[in-house]
Amino acid sequence: MRSLLTFAAVGGGGRATASMTGDTCSTTLYDIPVSNNGARCRAVLYFKGIEDQVKIESPMKTLGGLRSEEYLALNPQGKMPLLTTEAGPIAESDVIVRYLLDKYSEFGPSLIGATLEERTRAESISRHHDMYITTIQGCMYKPVPPFASFGTRTAALKELRKQLDVLETLTSDSGPYLAGPDPTFADAAVFPTMIFCMHSLPKFDWAEAEILGPKLAKWYAMFKSTDVGQRIFDEVQGGLSAWDERGRWDTIRGAGVRDTAEATLFDKILSGDIPSTNVYEDKLCLAFKDINPAAPAHILIIPKARNGLTSLHFADREHQELLGHLMVTASKVAEQEGLAEDGFRVVINDGAKAAQSVFHLHVHVLGGREMTWPPG
Repeated sequence: MRSLLTFAAVGGGGRATASMTGDTCSTTLYDIPVSNNGARCRAVLYFKGIEDQVKIESPMKTLGGLRSEEYLALNPQGKMPLLTTEAGPIAESDVIVRYLLDKYSEFGPSLIGATLEERTRAESISRHHDMYITTIQGCMYKPVPPFASFGTRTAALKELRKQLDVLETLTSDSGPYLAGPDPTFADAAVFPTMIFCMHSLPKFDWAEAEILGPKLAKWYAMFKSTDVGQRIFDEVQGGLSAWDERGRWDTIRGAGVRDTAEATLFDKILSGDIPSTNVYEDKLCLAFKDINPAAPAHILIIPKARNGLTSLHFADREHQELLGHLMVTASKVAEQEGLAEDGFRVVINDGAKAAQSVFHLHVHVLGGREMTWPPG
């Protein structure tokens, strides 16, 4: 008798449990619907029609959550998905997929590609997805950085744009699937992540029509229309919609939180509308001489993107890398201007009573004379 399996939301959070009737399964996939990495495993189950052989359960309900002793004993990383088998637990979605493809090779489509070219393309796409996209996907929905090696959301989103463009080049020209005429594990891996992209990136002012290249966009629409694609879409999108309802993006800079403060003269300096005597510039900041110097050497260092930093007291973890960069730049500029040997002062004024006159965070580097204490 074939088992019946359905997802049931828990607490409106997009989590799910698996309810089953019929034979007991010895193999269990621990996962929740919103998980894109778990969804690639579920897609394999759906393609192969083996839901009577592999049970799907929420670790939140049956094992006490990802940080419970019981779950960590099975997966020390405390992450999803997790597949438990008679031979032992298997972690990491790509490994789980390969296990399923091997163990259940006689069921449904092979999902590995019929030719060497298709298999190679599927491998390339899947590896690219795992190495360069999922590693930074948190920039679309996590509250604060870092996102892999990126200390700012802006940098991570820029990298995501680059990697989506690379994914476009890897996609089969003829299609209709990513690797060619038949579905493969590459489609199972990429589709759930693209659901995340299509839902999340417009919140950061990405034009929906420009998120995916033409080949990927055509594939996405096609795969979504399939039975497996629609099922995966409904599961993942349901979880993302629950995140919306709970206000997940409301406090994320660039999405729910925007810099709405008025532009300042520093914006005109950055645009070139007001001339400045620049002494240093990189991709994050600009340093120039103060037109009203309070010392023989008086340099201002400003971030190019204010990102809500009108004053220092608005700083949060989104700004952590930038603030550190400004301090390193202050040292570099002081050395460059010949101030390091005799000493220099670094000042950040915060608020009108602290003599802040331009509400775009800036660092003063002063030197060339003896300083007194206390300042001000």
